[in-house]
Amino acid sequence: MDALGSGTADKPELLVLRALKLGDLLVAVPALKAIRRAYPEHRLRYAAQGWLSEMLGLVGGYELLPTHGLDEPLALRPGMVDVAVNLHGNGPESAARIEALEARRTIAYRNGNLDGPPWRAELHERERWAHLLSWHGIETDPTDLRLEHPRVPNPVPGATVVHVGAAYGSRLWPVERFAAVAAELAQAGHHVVFTGAEGERDRARAVCRLAGLPAECVLAGSLGLAGFAAIIAGARLVISADTGAAHLASAYGTPSVVLFGPAPPEIWGPPPGPHVVLTKAKLRRGDTFSDVPDPALLGVEVDDVLSAVSGLGLFPA
Repeated sequence: MDALGSGTADKPELLVLRALKLGDLLVAVPALKAIRRAYPEHRLRYAAQGWLSEMLGLVGGYELLPTHGLDEPLALRPGMVDVAVNLHGNGPESAARIEALEARRTIAYRNGNLDGPPWRAELHERERWAHLLSWHGIETDPTDLRLEHPRVPNPVPGATVVHVGAAYGSRLWPVERFAAVAAELAQAGHHVVFTGAEGERDRARAVCRLAGLPAECVLAGSLGLAGFAAIIAGARLVISADTGAAHLASAYGTPSVVLFGPAPPEIWGPPPGPHVVLTKAKLRRGDTFSDVPDPALLGVEVDDVLSAVSGLGLFPA
């Protein structure tokens, strides 16, 4: 079946809607794996932005249906999808997109004409989708986060990754603090590299310069998603705000220190393991789309991060 829903009759179609960002894909991995196990004879598609294709390949078994948010109807004809799964959320927009598919079976939270369990805002994202699938008869292990290893080489094995970027200003820890942490870790023998998106290259360069490290430590904007995943999978340590880099560290079991601002770690935090969460919850404003760092993030100081790294056994006490 092509994007218009015209093709193959030998495999029924299953569509998962989660037209969000990298971190959203990564916390949905346990649910995606459970769906794959439950529907081995189906053609599996994942509706999200096209740039996530490389990362979706590391989940395995899914094709990407390029979908830019919920602005437009999904590019599949009504009635051509056998099973439609709403992992996007529980709002009227995503429910409408799912209903428009006229699938034989729909897996979703209860909303309007869609049957399912009631939405529970208090659940962690991984637990939220496991709960949904379990209600619909699909057992899910919310800790099954592992991704396949990328088939591209890691140019900096054993590096300490300082991920300086974030999608929104509310998650941008100050450049000066990132630089101070990087300088201390480099002094202690860490091979520090700075990552981020192409639009964050100048920010990464500023952090690198303030840390007194050579310009070749800046990898921001030079990596595809598979290359980025390879670096995180083989890293000694990852330091990041609540971003895709942090969720990749969870997926590969890489030790990490994750700084939380507007989002509560109770909903978005890493699983048990070599991961430390830092935030000042009492200061949280919670405006994800703000242009300025959330007070809960600004409440985290340089010494807090270094102490967390020390607690992981990766920095002198």
